[in-house]
Amino acid sequence: MDARRRKLKFRAWRRGFREMDLLMGSFADQYLDQYGETELDQFEALLNLPDWEVYAWLVGQAEVPDDQRSPVLDQLIAFKYAAQAG
Repeated sequence: MDARRRKLKFRAWRRGFREMDLLMGSFADQYLDQYGETELDQFEALLNLPDWEVYAWLVGQAEVPDDQRSPVLDQLIAFKYAAQAG
């Protein structure tokens, strides 16, 4: 599981554009260590979607389709990015 978490964090920090790197990467750093297999599966599914689609959901520009809803996505939408010093 630790190897999987490291891979998911790596992918989260290397999306397609900086805003998604910061949102997904910071979220992964904060929550992935707490997640079990089900939550990791849900997060990985988000990583497999197009960046602009997920970004639109995160900033409220588009509604999340019912077939994409998950507790992890709901948590990510509610996540508040805070810039870190250094």
